[in-house]
Amino acid sequence: MATRADENLLSVGGAGTRARLNQYFVHSVSPAMRALERTITDIAPTDIPVLLVGESGTGKEIVALEIHRLSRRWNEAFVKCGCAGLTGDSLVARLRCAKNIPEEEAASGGSLFLDEINQLEPSSQARLLNLLPDGGAMPSAGSLSVRVISSTTRNLEDEMRGGRFREELYYRINGVHLHLPPLRNRKEDIPALLDFFFKKYASLFERPVPQLSATTMDLLLQHSWPGNIRELENVARKIVALGNEQLALHDLAAGNPSRFPGVAAAAPKISGNGQAPGRSLKEAAREASRTAERAMILSQLERTHWNRKRTARELQISYKALLYKLKQLGLDGSDRADEQ
Repeated sequence: MATRADENLLSVGGAGTRARLNQYFVHSVSPAMRALERTITDIAPTDIPVLLVGESGTGKEIVALEIHRLSRRWNEAFVKCGCAGLTGDSLVARLRCAKNIPEEEAASGGSLFLDEINQLEPSSQARLLNLLPDGGAMPSAGSLSVRVISSTTRNLEDEMRGGRFREELYYRINGVHLHLPPLRNRKEDIPALLDFFFKKYASLFERPVPQLSATTMDLLLQHSWPGNIRELENVARKIVALGNEQLALHDLAAGNPSRFPGVAAAAPKISGNGQAPGRSLKEAAREASRTAERAMILSQLERTHWNRKRTARELQISYKALLYKLKQLGLDGSDRADEQ
């Protein structure tokens, strides 16, 4: 199953059907992404290297997985290698997938996703160049027999001119150049993406799928989304977890209170006598406390990218206590692994 992960190395096996290999790919309706999807369909069956360029959070890893799913190598491994901070030796160790196998057999046969290749150190760039196939009919001795897909948030031509990226490596990985548009340029896709994320987190948190008001949807369509799809996913997760769209979107609406006054001033609804309708003051206080606690924990989880151990430290509670609270609040279902 395809997964989003913060690990430096991610290996996805080819077991099962093609349909299960990339459960996070959402088909688009925007013209820019429809054209990109057609190109992906055309190039996926070939072994041509692909360079994915786009802002952070635009879904480059998901597109890489979709290329792998549609390729002839779909039943082989998809290996993700984060390039930040890797030395030449550690790069080779990563490509071995922590297995004691010969270097020339590392990641053999599948797809290799080099994430943020612009962050690769010069010594690692030279080592990688020797490992990658050169486009010949037969791989050279010691090279990796893989389909290479790379991603970057930078303009690699500018990096080359600045002496930070090897020209030979650039031409080795840039068989087909695909630019992923930012979410602000493909807002037609927001409803479908929200529907996907709502169903995902409703299942994880065992909560109902939200039905957004017209005001909230208008707010989401007006937002510029500097964090792109990753930011949209965080917002969708917060809406599901809190069960209150106004509370979940308070920070978003605060940037434009005149346009969305109802959301910006969101607060738990109470009756004229200061109590929630049909409830005692004690019950209202208990519910308000749970809501505030849930919002605080969720906010901290998002700040730490759902690293629960770090969240516990920053909330100054034990890890065990945080896990108990997450279970109480229905926030224990997460697809992100904890880090040390």
